[in-house]
Amino acid sequence: MSSKTLKEADRVMTICNACRYCEGFCAVFPAMELRRTFSETDLKYLANLCHNCRGCYYACQYAPPHEFMLNIPRAMAELRQETYRESSWPQAMKGFFQNNGLLVTLITALSIAVVLLLTLLFQGHAVLLGTHRGEGAFYRVIPYTAMVFPFMALAVLVVVSLGKGFVHLWRSTGGTPEDLMSGTAHRQAITDVLKLKYLDGGGYGCNYPDERFSMIRRYFHHAVFYGFMLCLASTTVAFFYDHLLHRPAPYPFWSWPVVLGTLGGLALLVGTGGLLYLKNQMDRKPATPETLGMDVAFTVLLLLTSLSGLLLLCLRATTLMGSLLAVHIGFVLALFITMPYGKFVHGVYRYAALLKNAVEQAREDI
Repeated sequence: MSSKTLKEADRVMTICNACRYCEGFCAVFPAMELRRTFSETDLKYLANLCHNCRGCYYACQYAPPHEFMLNIPRAMAELRQETYRESSWPQAMKGFFQNNGLLVTLITALSIAVVLLLTLLFQGHAVLLGTHRGEGAFYRVIPYTAMVFPFMALAVLVVVSLGKGFVHLWRSTGGTPEDLMSGTAHRQAITDVLKLKYLDGGGYGCNYPDERFSMIRRYFHHAVFYGFMLCLASTTVAFFYDHLLHRPAPYPFWSWPVVLGTLGGLALLVGTGGLLYLKNQMDRKPATPETLGMDVAFTVLLLLTSLSGLLLLCLRATTLMGSLLAVHIGFVLALFITMPYGKFVHGVYRYAALLKNAVEQAREDI
């Protein structure tokens, strides 16, 4: 890990710990106040506990152009980025976090091209451009084995990679196996995640995209999170329909897979579109340029995945169905491939930090 990044994080935390003007702003400052000095372990924990609400930056009397040049959101973001690289599995993939925006774009384009070309090569243009209706219509374009087994293998790889990353970060932030087993801490951390507690600014919202307080970023994050969970629920129910009830897709508009997927897709469109707009309007001074491409690439990929899925739903009875299915599968393939090596990991690692925070706060309350 870069000594320069750690030294800057240590410097800003040391000054903040002496000042404590921002002590009630978020989870970081109460956790900071439990320490007199900051080890590498402490700094990694605090960096992943930071939600980038930016309240501390605009309230700080030592922020630029003051000679102390305190920029906590930027220092925490740079250190978070390094923990992502350090915790990635396999370690050979850690370079993926550099120039991540370009790499995600290239993988997405390549995934779509490969799915389209393979479908055209093995199925022919008559199938790809034909009209297919009724149960099993999707499998007439892309066979069951080609659609299911590669994604099952990728899903296992994603779960293993994210799981190993979580364990590595947990250990590197000082977490213990005993703390990891705390049901009370997990309940508190899950509650904090579901409510996005540390983006509410104590009820006023965070300072995003500029110094004004607003809840809009929190609302858009909620739309993305719950939209993603609804789409996951839709896929799970569809798997149940297909493999246990022997009812292959596509399903009627008022079936559970379609209703859940439509609601999830619309929520993702609203959330990702809103976050991209805010990202374009945001104050660049508290941000780190290194993470901008990664943030935008992941958000755009989510948006295009949900958009292509909704278009496929609306046009599945037309000659565009085959092409839209291949494009949508390409987007989903790119999402799976890049998931453990891009912005998605922030949710997993932030949960680890929130879990550790819940353990610490419980001990303080005793």
